Amino acid sequence: MSRHTLSVLVEDQPGVLARIAGLFSRRGFNIESLAVGSTEQSGVSRITIVVNVEGLPLEQVTKQLNKLVNVIKIVELEPAASVQRAILLVKVRADVDTRSQVLETVQMFRAKVVDVAPDAVTIQATGNTDKLESLLTLLEPFGVKELVQSGVVAIGRGSRSITDRALRPAERTA
Repeated sequence: MSRHTLSVLVEDQPGVLARIAGLFSRRGFNIESLAVGSTEQSGVSRITIVVNVEGLPLEQVTKQLNKLVNVIKIVELEPAASVQRAILLVKVRADVDTRSQVLETVQMFRAKVVDVAPDAVTIQATGNTDKLESLLTLLEPFGVKELVQSGVVAIGRGSRSITDRALRPAERTA
């Protein structure tokens, strides 16, 4: 199986996300990451989906996604041709003896300390999934008390935009 990142432009309507997630679920695909947000176009949202599947089944799902009335455009973003980032918040044990080591690790990864307690620090890090996994691997020996991670957001490199030719919802129905 291989990892694929899909950028899906959709009309900003109730139930669109549920229909898209349901399509993957019915095919037995596990969505690794899912992020949704507004775009520069009013009434249009972008859903970034990361899924581990073979090429042919993904093609079938993509064709079915295109048939959904609220889907405007789907683009698969290749890792080399896109910028992909996630955000991680992690609370790590950091007493007097280990705090300096934890802070060194934070600096190595260009992360930030966003909260300090007597026995712990909360760290915010952004980057690709490999970078965040590496940071967690180095922080685990100190004791991870809690963590939360966002879904991946991705955008193509260069000046081209997937919304250049995407129609606004009002234009699609006209």
